[in-house]
Amino acid sequence: MTMTSKDVIAVLGPVDRTLVTEVIATGATQAELAEAWAWISNDEALMGEGRRLPIGRVAALVDLLAADEEEQAE
Repeated sequence: MTMTSKDVIAVLGPVDRTLVTEVIATGATQAELAEAWAWISNDEALMGEGRRLPIGRVAALVDLLAADEEEQAE
């Protein structure tokens, strides 16, 4: 099922409208977004658990979220 703006905000909290649009455009599910957010927030712990690196839409979301974090840091 396609996510709505509310779904994205439920996972990420208040974020830029452009990011919300880009996340929705990936066609990812809310569960995939939550997994991507977990990787962005705590990748060392996930790797320590032996989890495989993200692929597919989750990987695309990780890249998107990482790019947004870099922009916010500038």
